[in-house]
Amino acid sequence: MYTDDDYGFAQFYDLVDTILMSRRTYEKAIELAAGGYPHKDKKSYVFTQTTSGRKREKDQNVHFIANVIEFAKELIRSPGKGIWLVGGADIISIFLNAGLLDEIILSVHPIILGNGIPLFKNLQGQTNLKLIKSIPYENGLMQLYYKYKS
Repeated sequence: MYTDDDYGFAQFYDLVDTILMSRRTYEKAIELAAGGYPHKDKKSYVFTQTTSGRKREKDQNVHFIANVIEFAKELIRSPGKGIWLVGGADIISIFLNAGLLDEIILSVHPIILGNGIPLFKNLQGQTNLKLIKSIPYENGLMQLYYKYKS
């Protein structure tokens, strides 16, 4: 059993140099970080259907991208460390449907919610995964690491 309080996040964070996220996740990150962008040390891209509006045009820490798929394909081919996709079901489903994810890390918390936000939706087909690692924590949290099964 692991007891690491950050659930391996610091180690994971060191492996990525680029963060991709949806506009809603970006706005929530700023809200939770008391108004400041929390990932100033990484290249960050926010996917949005519009590049106009509130802070979206003025944040020096991120670039706003409208064409998700074409941008992501180009980014994946460029040199660098890992890329972390942060977001909800909408952005995850876009990447899954386009075949642009190679690993999924799920953290299963020992809490049953009455309601919640779906992790996946609008998927165009079945996605087969292979469990490559699982890490149990003392508080009951379980991290599951999956790769795409070919």
